[in-house]
Amino acid sequence: MKTLWIKRTATFVIIAAIVAGFAYTLRPQPVLVDVETVTRGSMTVTVDEEGKTRIREIYQVSAPVAGKIRRSPREVGDSVTAGMTLVAVIEANDPPFLDARRARELEAGLAAAKAAIAHARTEIRKAEAELKFAQSDLKRAQSLSRSNVISGRAMERASLEVDVRRDALSAARADLELRERERDSAQAKLTRPEHPLGPAKDPELCCQKVLAPVSGRVLKIVTESEQAVSAGAPLLEIGDPRDLEIVVELLSTDAVKIERGAVAMIDGWGGAEILEARVRRVEPSGFTKISALGIEEQRVNTLLDLVGTPQTRAALGHDFRVFVRIVVWQADDVLMVPLSALFRNQEKWAVFRQVDGRAVLTPVTVGHRNDQTAEVLDGLTAGETVIVHPSDRIGDQALVAQRGVSD
Repeated sequence: MKTLWIKRTATFVIIAAIVAGFAYTLRPQPVLVDVETVTRGSMTVTVDEEGKTRIREIYQVSAPVAGKIRRSPREVGDSVTAGMTLVAVIEANDPPFLDARRARELEAGLAAAKAAIAHARTEIRKAEAELKFAQSDLKRAQSLSRSNVISGRAMERASLEVDVRRDALSAARADLELRERERDSAQAKLTRPEHPLGPAKDPELCCQKVLAPVSGRVLKIVTESEQAVSAGAPLLEIGDPRDLEIVVELLSTDAVKIERGAVAMIDGWGGAEILEARVRRVEPSGFTKISALGIEEQRVNTLLDLVGTPQTRAALGHDFRVFVRIVVWQADDVLMVPLSALFRNQEKWAVFRQVDGRAVLTPVTVGHRNDQTAEVLDGLTAGETVIVHPSDRIGDQALVAQRGVSD
């Protein structure tokens, strides 16, 4: 009997142990979660966007006259002084090519000019002979006038004839000079590119020298190599790299939140320090821009002035990329919850609080938000613990355990 009782007791203990093992194995297991504490503190909401720097005033130097510009004496980055630094030299263009018809017309014009010169020289010889005859006639009239052989009127007529012939000779000589200039003009028109007129005798008059209109540095050379340019053609750009501003293309929905004078932080520009800037102007008109995903967006240019000395941003230049954070709201004493703890529940915001090892669904009212935290207006108090990044395994009153904390 005793042996039978021992066997039954042992069997009962084994069965009880097996049942207990199954019960322990099948008991509900808590879901491992990450938690954060609801705190109070300062909170800042910013509009974040990429921007670029640009020099506030850029001066484009253009060719004052048409001609052939020499290779640029300047390089990008060179410093220039207003009214002193040479930035371009423009020479006169070579004569154009002549087609056969135009060449024959000009050759005929040159021949006509030479014939006119010969005619003018003949007129000079004729005028000289007539003047010589009038002078001889005047001498005879003067001799006869002393003997009272001719009247005073005849004497005056002889004197007048000498003056007329002298003026006629001057006119003939002037006409010869005119014809010679016409010949020179016709000869110059026949000049071809392979036979240029040659440089002026005075080296200072051979070219048009262009000086820097303002002091600064060369930003861009539009026309670097020697080539023909027209009047008004852009040659280079000059600006002062110390006088920088920042332009940011904001979404129109973000631009309406920005006020003039708003503080902005500049980072992502390559330097170790975060630069400070202030909004100077939000432009009143927008423009359409296609995003990288092919979506049409309405953008608005927002201009910012950098605060501080130029030495703090000496490495920045024109058209450099920066990352801008413009402050649109900030407060010092705000109840905050991590943004990763929020989710939508029946079109309202909610969180899971961790209370005594269970997740408690709690509706909340949210105010301002940034990329990390949200302002809590109602539903939570400071010091409470909330679950961040809740998965679909978590529901109201579900068992939870903090990840990394042993039971």
